[in-house]
Amino acid sequence: MINWNSVAYKGDISPLRKFIDRAEKGETLTVGFIGGSITNGSLASIHENCYAAKTVEGLRKKYPTAEFKYINAGIGGTTSHFGVARCEEDLLRFKPDLVITEFSVNDENTVFYRETYEGLIRRILQSSSRPAVIILHNVFYDSGSNAQDQHELVGYNYGIPCISVKTSIYRDVVCGLIPVRSVTPDDLHPNDKGHELVSRLLLDFINAVADGEIDSACQNEAGRLQRPITENCYENAMRVIKPDKIKTSGEAFTAKVASDTVSKPYGVDPAFAGVKKGDFAEFKVNGSEIAAQFVRFVKHPACVAKAVIDGDEEHAVILDGNFDETWGDKLDIKILSYHGKKGVHQVRIEVIEGDEKAVPFDLVSLIVAGE
Repeated sequence: MINWNSVAYKGDISPLRKFIDRAEKGETLTVGFIGGSITNGSLASIHENCYAAKTVEGLRKKYPTAEFKYINAGIGGTTSHFGVARCEEDLLRFKPDLVITEFSVNDENTVFYRETYEGLIRRILQSSSRPAVIILHNVFYDSGSNAQDQHELVGYNYGIPCISVKTSIYRDVVCGLIPVRSVTPDDLHPNDKGHELVSRLLLDFINAVADGEIDSACQNEAGRLQRPITENCYENAMRVIKPDKIKTSGEAFTAKVASDTVSKPYGVDPAFAGVKKGDFAEFKVNGSEIAAQFVRFVKHPACVAKAVIDGDEEHAVILDGNFDETWGDKLDIKILSYHGKKGVHQVRIEVIEGDEKAVPFDLVSLIVAGE
């Protein structure tokens, strides 16, 4: 039976209904997930026990004559800012028929992440397979915080069903109905039981649609994309991985394609590996939104760099490769230009602290949007 507290917004269920109809006919369907570490399966004992895999397993049991292909594009510690830039390579090229998006604990509850999340949703909705979409809101169990307020506004605008852990599982934890340590060991990532409960929220919603228990909260005109609710500068975000000019005494590489990051997020060659002060890379990029994607290391000391756009040293942005957490290296993103001037810009990334004894500064890519 569906937990109605989990249904933050019913949306337009007609795309999901079409997906269900195809499953009932025994067709081959692709189910894709994109998000952070929870989607990737963090703290599940085995991957098959994560909520994404369990959801597909439930669909296979419900529709045994259908074939379900499973795509997991979750990467730990990443936001929808990175998600929108990589979704084509990591998810949409597989032509999914149903997509579940999950970034509500990685995105901050700000207007900026409303815009990057809207860019991601619009990109998915316009992909060639025209998939049904469900938005999933996970939560921090110690504070109840997430980006649900911002992400729901996107869901409302595009008629996308929104399923909330905050108003269901987390509510039961707060009320004492579920012991918090029975579902999460660290107040964020679910254990096997927590993943199972999240998958049940999704499956129960899908089953309720299949059984006619849910009506659409809205009805969008077929094939029509709603007007954006933000400036929508991130819909066409892309990763730039090849510098125009490099000066370094160490080795520098051209990064591999973004899809490599799905299974090995930090195992890609950097676009620029600076090993000492003065090493630099320069890029020419076209867009108003520019960000640097680099690795922050738990091993210290690590090199520190600065990013300068069009020679404007006064507004240089520091990129510190030292990470002050202990859970692991982080693939970080630092905004260099937000709603800036459109057109072609020169971006220079230069090491300002560090030597051969320090961990190199690894620039993975620039994320550019808003042409």
